[in-house]
Amino acid sequence: MPRFSLNTLSESDISRLIEMAWEDRTPFDAIEKSFGLTEAEVIKLMRHELKRGSFELWRKRVTGRATKHVALRSKLVDRAYCPTQYKNK
Repeated sequence: MPRFSLNTLSESDISRLIEMAWEDRTPFDAIEKSFGLTEAEVIKLMRHELKRGSFELWRKRVTGRATKHVALRSKLVDRAYCPTQYKNK
């Protein structure tokens, strides 16, 4: 698992991380697996990178959302994203 520091993320890494954080079906565990950032570090990054209103909307959206937390997620969901999500493949 790569371990990124919040200070050393490239612009493209930050963009992808924000995209993953906004996606309903991408759990924080998948972000941690990809970037090595904990949920708390993702929240810190989102607070820094988003406008205040956007950050507050995002926090309201993901707080307690079962799909963002593997422990709350249905055992029937065995993937982190929708099969049609990645259009470049």
